[in-house]
Amino acid sequence: MSAQTRKGDHRKRPALRSPYAMGGLALAVTAALASLVPAMASTTEASEAGAARAQAPAHPERDWMGSTVAEHEGGDPKATPKATLAATVEGVDVSNHQGTVNWTSLWNKNVRFAYVKATESTTYKNPKFASQYNGSANKGMIRGAYHFALPNKSSGTAQADYFVNNGGRWSADGKTLPPVLDIEYNPYGASCYGKTKAQMVTWIKDFSARVKKRAGRDPVIYTTTSWWKSCTGNSGAFATKNPLWLARYASTPGALPAGWKTHTIWQYTSSGPVVGDHNKFNGSLTRLKALAKG
Repeated sequence: MSAQTRKGDHRKRPALRSPYAMGGLALAVTAALASLVPAMASTTEASEAGAARAQAPAHPERDWMGSTVAEHEGGDPKATPKATLAATVEGVDVSNHQGTVNWTSLWNKNVRFAYVKATESTTYKNPKFASQYNGSANKGMIRGAYHFALPNKSSGTAQADYFVNNGGRWSADGKTLPPVLDIEYNPYGASCYGKTKAQMVTWIKDFSARVKKRAGRDPVIYTTTSWWKSCTGNSGAFATKNPLWLARYASTPGALPAGWKTHTIWQYTSSGPVVGDHNKFNGSLTRLKALAKG
């Protein structure tokens, strides 16, 4: 064997055959893959966030009980209700739009009950809910929670769950009013949310049934007679179970939707003292307390 051949026998092995080199390559590959994971995760999270934004209402702070009524139906937002023997209890409804509420001032103006917006669709929670809900109770008012419905965004069942999970519960403590479904003109488009009359009735039934199952009470339905006629075909399917909260800015409640013989609450103005939206309970304080107890 020649010296040249022997010299060749002692050449170094290629670098990739070294176990140390192979380990280095593995580490490099692992690091490269690891660098891709955050990128993939961030892409997924961005996609989910984008979907949530698309589903979320554009201006929930401007959507409160009755926020669409005057625009569609007119009326006198400063109306003074005619005195009746039954409707003696004054109430208000509030949302984050009102911010910090002066409950003492309202109490001194004989306000004895309050409803607070808890949720909208399945993406919005009123950031002032706890302070408003507890603030009214601490002043001695009977209070409850309401949900601003967007039936084109998700099912009635899904929105009922979201509502109950975020303030819409009820307890027979004598100071918690039954939960409320606020169903009115669509603040983002077509008045009836792109649903047929039959589809709207089904949506409301699903919401109502789910709230009853989860919270133990049939929800009060807040609406206007005009919207109800247009978007449910003036359905009489709810009158035996769901109390009616009627919105009409005038001196009298006017005609009621089909089936209901009387209203339970009447929102008669959007320009009342301190918070704007004022209501009359159609009964005495004793009857209001009875409604709270169930």
